[in-house]
Amino acid sequence: MKAVGHIRFARADEVGELEELQRRSSMVWEQYRDQLVAHPDAIELPLGVIRDQRVRVAVAGHRTLGFSTVIPIGEHVSEIDALFVEPDWMAHGVGRALMDDAIARARASGVLRLEVTAKPAAGFYERVGFVTIGRASTQFGPAVRMHRVL
Repeated sequence: MKAVGHIRFARADEVGELEELQRRSSMVWEQYRDQLVAHPDAIELPLGVIRDQRVRVAVAGHRTLGFSTVIPIGEHVSEIDALFVEPDWMAHGVGRALMDDAIARARASGVLRLEVTAKPAAGFYERVGFVTIGRASTQFGPAVRMHRVL
């Protein structure tokens, strides 16, 4: 059975709900828990990215299952700035559906490459075609920089 009913643009009135979804999703990773508790302000979804229609939300019925944020970072290059799934919906195709949506929308707008900074979710990004291109530093420590040629 398909988990995602459809994917749509986020609404401004969902900022708080999506930030809480991001918090729940991030807390799945044990190595982030203490840092997230110590720095709750680390989770912020700027209203501007919603207004600019950069945030897409996966839903089933009336339930929000996850969301992604894709932002341009250069000519023909965009970044997966966020991809979060409700913990009880992880490994049910929600992340893949959001990634397929991001790829389709990027291609349609002339993007030739997607990039992402990943830490514990690097395996997910590998499974959807990303390859490691280097290292990156984040607020919560070292990560890998990855990309996917479209």
